[in-house]
Amino acid sequence: MRDVDWKISEFPAEHPAAAGILREYMDELASRYYGRPATGTEVDEALADEPSDGLVAPDGAFVLACRDGKPAGCAGVRMVEPGLSALTKVYVRPEHRGHGGGKLIVAAAEAVAKRLGSVRMRLDTRDDLVEARALYASMGYAEVEAFNDDQYAEHWFSKDLS
Repeated sequence: MRDVDWKISEFPAEHPAAAGILREYMDELASRYYGRPATGTEVDEALADEPSDGLVAPDGAFVLACRDGKPAGCAGVRMVEPGLSALTKVYVRPEHRGHGGGKLIVAAAEAVAKRLGSVRMRLDTRDDLVEARALYASMGYAEVEAFNDDQYAEHWFSKDLS
C-alpha cells in the first residue's frame, strides 16, 4: 500500500464528484440487496431514502478520497448527539479496492468525528456487506446490540475514539 496515492479531503456532498460517487455507492448497495443490477429508479429512491444533507458542518462532514487524482471512495460522518457520531456511506470504487483506501477513509472519518467532538463512533451494516464488516472489525469496531431499527441494519458496531 502506498498512502501517497491517496488524498482525502472534506467535500460538500452535493459537489458533482461527491454526488457521482454517492450514486455509485447506492447503486452497488441496491444491486447487492436485490441480487441483480439496480435500476436507475431504484437508485434514485435509495438516494432519496438516505439523503446526504446531514453530512455538513457543524454536525457532520463528507470525505472524498482520491487516488492518483481521481475520486476513488468516500465516507460520511454525522453527529448523533454530543460525543456520539455515526459513520455512514463508506465506499471504495471496485477498481481501487485492495490498495488500503478503506482503512484510510475510515481513519479520516474518525479524525473528522473527533474534531466535531465525538468520543464514540457507531455504524450499522447488512449481512451481505461482508467486506465492510471485516474492515470495521480490523479497525477496532466491536459488534454491539442494535441501537436503531433501520430496515436494512443487521449488524451494529461501535468504537471508542477517545
